[in-house]
Amino acid sequence: MPDRTSPYVIVFTLWLLVFSSASQTMIISPILPEIAEALAISDAVLGTLVTVYSLMLGVFAIVSGPISDRVGRRRILLAGCGTMTVALALHGLVDSYWSFLAVRAFAGTAGGMLSGAAVSYIGDYFPYERRGWATGWVMSGAAFGQIVGIPLGIVLAERWGFRAPFYVFAATMAVTVLLLYFRVPQPDVQRARGRLTIQGAAADYVAMLRRPEVAWASVAYFVMFFGVAVYVIYLPTWLERDLGATGDQIALMFFLGGLANVLTGPQAGKLSDRIGRKGIIFLACIGLAALMVATVPLITSVTRAYILFFLTMVLVAMRVSPFSALLTALVRDERRGSLMSLTVALGQLGFAVGAAVAGPLFAQVGFGANGVVGAVFVLAMGVVVWRFVPEPHEAQPAHASASRDAA
Repeated sequence: MPDRTSPYVIVFTLWLLVFSSASQTMIISPILPEIAEALAISDAVLGTLVTVYSLMLGVFAIVSGPISDRVGRRRILLAGCGTMTVALALHGLVDSYWSFLAVRAFAGTAGGMLSGAAVSYIGDYFPYERRGWATGWVMSGAAFGQIVGIPLGIVLAERWGFRAPFYVFAATMAVTVLLLYFRVPQPDVQRARGRLTIQGAAADYVAMLRRPEVAWASVAYFVMFFGVAVYVIYLPTWLERDLGATGDQIALMFFLGGLANVLTGPQAGKLSDRIGRKGIIFLACIGLAALMVATVPLITSVTRAYILFFLTMVLVAMRVSPFSALLTALVRDERRGSLMSLTVALGQLGFAVGAAVAGPLFAQVGFGANGVVGAVFVLAMGVVVWRFVPEPHEAQPAHASASRDAA
């Protein structure tokens, strides 16, 4: 396919993909009370709806990474987006805890296909010195989901039931499929060669993990997602039950948080292109950990919740774009999909474990404990990146020698 597509069209398509995928994931947390009431699910097991998605995402990310290195990023993106469209539409058939669990597991398989493919595509298509900019804008799709998708989803869930938001995100994902098919080319980069086997893929992953920088990057992803899951999943539930926050107020909080992410993410990515990525990540982790610990003591009103959540999303955005761009330089082009899928899979495993821990912690101890545990793991992520994940000393083209420093 000739590459006649504007980079801005590519960024927008990947942005819409991230918007749709992230929104359908994030909407679970703020509508947990509606789901619990409609399906008679107890607090202690609500988190498993998040856990099963994350586990399936992790498994299929591991599988799809080596495949994308061989068949190309475009094909795996098309397959993932098509599967996600179907999975989201199937949420309309949910009528019990077990059927919801099954549909979320199916959505997780699609999420696994998409997990590292978008960032890997950026690494394939854009030179290293432009990846922070591109990653920042693409990942801001998740923030836009907080601004528009999540508040809209909350309103739809309150008016027409918890199934309604998933129909909307199925439609936006379907549009992404069309854009991918008609407007997005396969980057001209070297692909992995040889027959793809389970043993070969496993050997590749083991070989990557034997490299210290890859192993530590994977650890960073795990602890980052664990800390976020422990903290954020029950935050809306705590605000509703302890502070009397309404669904509309939770929607406004996510709107403000998404606005913070949109304003910060692209700028943080662009700044990291100029001054380096590790320092930004480390400082953001310190600030985020402090806010997590201070959540219960400081938030005594919904207005304070707005302010703290806005600041929290600023710091989250300061980590995500630079860290994603940093990871793209750790391996060669033909291994980038495997690396991104590996780290995302381990991150999702961390999210799944964090979600499983969050429920009992919230039910038995209180949300203050969720904040402290989340903070410890977020801070650990910053230390790992600062000490053990290398940063290239100079930018290099994506299609040639982008990984000589890290290979």
